Amino acid sequence: MNSVDLTPLYRSTIGFDRLASIIDSALASDNTAGVYPPYNIEMLEENKYAITIAVAGFSQEELDIQVENGVLTVRGNKTKKDEGKYLYHGIANRTFERKFNLADYVEVTNAELANGLLTVDLVKEIPEAMKPRTIAINKGANAIEHKIDEQKDTKSEKAA
Repeated sequence: MNSVDLTPLYRSTIGFDRLASIIDSALASDNTAGVYPPYNIEMLEENKYAITIAVAGFSQEELDIQVENGVLTVRGNKTKKDEGKYLYHGIANRTFERKFNLADYVEVTNAELANGLLTVDLVKEIPEAMKPRTIAINKGANAIEHKIDEQKDTKSEKAA
């Protein structure tokens, strides 16, 4: 198994505790040949995304979508066994579970099943408190007056 030293990352970031586990799990499952079901992740706009999963053969009742602790889980549960006699069986209709780690403030807004494709729409909505804001810088005269007031307070405390 590959090992990645994340020490430089932790020197300049705060609050990305889940990142190490995400990277470790990605390295552990670095097998892209057996991805079932196949899927696409696309960026529709700056803060809008869509995950499209090929779920041919699954009905809406056999699919389950959940979001918990920043992880989107899509499950397909085949309830009945296919008893056909095939000469060639190339379409995989097996039970699956696919997980996607979501960044902070990414929410699932919609899910739609059409033509054997399940499309899950996501949007990243950053709260107003987290958006960048401009901090005003006091002009020199105000800063000097503030410093003089502090010096007066310090001298009066020493005299008392």
